[in-house]
Amino acid sequence: MLNLIFIVIFIISFLVVFQTYVLYPISIFLISKSFKKNELPGKSISASIVISAYNEEKVIENRIENIASLNYNFDQLEVLIGSDCSSDKTNEILLKSAEKYSWLQVHLFEERRGKAAVLNDLIKLVSNEIIVFSDANTNFDKDALNKLMPYFDDKRIGGVCGRLVLTDNEIVDNQSVEEVKYWNYETFIKRAEGRCGILIGANGGIYAIRSNLVELLPIQTPVTDDLYHSLNVLKKNYKFVYREDALAFEEVGKNVISEFNRKVRFAATNLQTLVYFSQLLFGRKILISYAFISHKVLRWFSPLFFVLLFVTSIFLSNSYLVANYLLIAQIIFISLSLIGWFLNSIKVRISIFSLPFFFVAANIAITIGVYKFFSNKHSYVWEKTER
Repeated sequence: MLNLIFIVIFIISFLVVFQTYVLYPISIFLISKSFKKNELPGKSISASIVISAYNEEKVIENRIENIASLNYNFDQLEVLIGSDCSSDKTNEILLKSAEKYSWLQVHLFEERRGKAAVLNDLIKLVSNEIIVFSDANTNFDKDALNKLMPYFDDKRIGGVCGRLVLTDNEIVDNQSVEEVKYWNYETFIKRAEGRCGILIGANGGIYAIRSNLVELLPIQTPVTDDLYHSLNVLKKNYKFVYREDALAFEEVGKNVISEFNRKVRFAATNLQTLVYFSQLLFGRKILISYAFISHKVLRWFSPLFFVLLFVTSIFLSNSYLVANYLLIAQIIFISLSLIGWFLNSIKVRISIFSLPFFFVAANIAITIGVYKFFSNKHSYVWEKTER
């Protein structure tokens, strides 16, 4: 009886891991081929860019100048930047920039409340048809807005996500390099989901939503803002699509600890976001449910199934050849990640070691985030990643 239980757990764990990282990306790619690409003529639409900033003195001026360089009709554009009680020179830079550009609205908040509260205040102030969400450390390609806006000619489309390109101009550690590789994998999935009109989680650095569809973020419990806004569009029966040539650029965080903590925070807030959209898991739109469960929910709980797969492989390895092979493969992978961890500590990068290390570290971060969610130990205040 005990052996049967181990076999069942082994099979379920393997199927979950395989579905999450292999079968879903392939299947959603194949499904997307049955959907036509949206080819629409370009035109300017009134848009409002909203950005929440906290202690961004290193990047905020460059961000504003980047917006100023956009190839867009500024008579139809307003930019709202809220400073969440910044303690560096962010406020000073913002005020000087506001004197320079009439389209820039600066809002300085005297109390630290977190990103969600700042975004909510900015959302209440927008006056245009489309809200474009972005970050202080993100830079748009000069034609990014012109690439996003045409999709809104289709009344069935509620949101459009651009492509966030992670750059690594200065190699500081292995993790930042592998972050770029992982993001390319995520982009492959987002591209397929977007073609189906069911993008599950926009890139926080560049996405646009019809202002009448945007709801205020919950502030009593922390959520992932870009995931919340994306799922809210789908919940209202609108499409959320992906525009690959609407480019934004963001440098990978150089601080390993800060990046790890960011992943922990996202894991906790992602689960909290799930609470608000649990109806999408088993809704009438099967494709949305399939994507939500496979891309997000199973991903968040995959560390548990990795552990179960490893444990059951140990118990079944003497009796079943498949379990024995999988156990050997897992031991090799873990060994490679440990070597990668050591090499990372001495600033040496070899992909065969650093990729497993990055993958294991990311799953450890998810595990901690899940624990913090269930133990209610996650923070309500957004912390920026050190750059």
